[in-house]
Amino acid sequence: MPTRDKPISFPSLGDLIRACAEGDDARAWEEFVRRVQPVIAATVLRTARRFRATSRALIDDLVQETFVKICANRCRVLREFQAENPEAIFGLVKSVALCATHDHFRSEFAAKRGSGHGDVVLDSYSESAIAGPEGLPEMERKVLLSEIDDLLADSPRLERRIFWLYYRVGLTTRAIAALPGIGLSQKGVESLIQRLTVRVRAFLVESRVKKEN
Repeated sequence: MPTRDKPISFPSLGDLIRACAEGDDARAWEEFVRRVQPVIAATVLRTARRFRATSRALIDDLVQETFVKICANRCRVLREFQAENPEAIFGLVKSVALCATHDHFRSEFAAKRGSGHGDVVLDSYSESAIAGPEGLPEMERKVLLSEIDDLLADSPRLERRIFWLYYRVGLTTRAIAALPGIGLSQKGVESLIQRLTVRVRAFLVESRVKKEN
């Protein structure tokens, strides 16, 4: 590792990424932060605006949380970064920022919804769109709901009904299990919702990342 009294330069973005991934050189990290921080901040702010949450303190916290995720497990994100074009690092940090921001609002939604809904949670952006138009343009919300409907089109009608009763109507799993014609225990309803949620969330997160990039 270069000593502090020697100048250091990074001929390419790839060299800079490797320097950050393989060591703890403060100057390398300073340069890395200088390059990616604007991208991270813009992604966090754009995502937070969908939830009408734009306080400077929150944005700063989420930017810091994004860097924490990048540095986690000895900078695993950077160590495992492989791309022919190093510029792809900007798409990667956007994805990390997007996930960090979604995780924050997802936790808020989970807390607000209470224990009656267990631990089954959609991506917070998607959940806000399903629950109501607040924070999303109506057209964007309609497109998102249509995408979910299309994704679940091959699922049995009863499963789709349970999914929407949970996420749109807001019924608890216990209340859904008690409805005529459901034919499932509360645990059975929870298991079904969990399975569909994982499927929908994976699809929507991938869709949002592609759109952000």
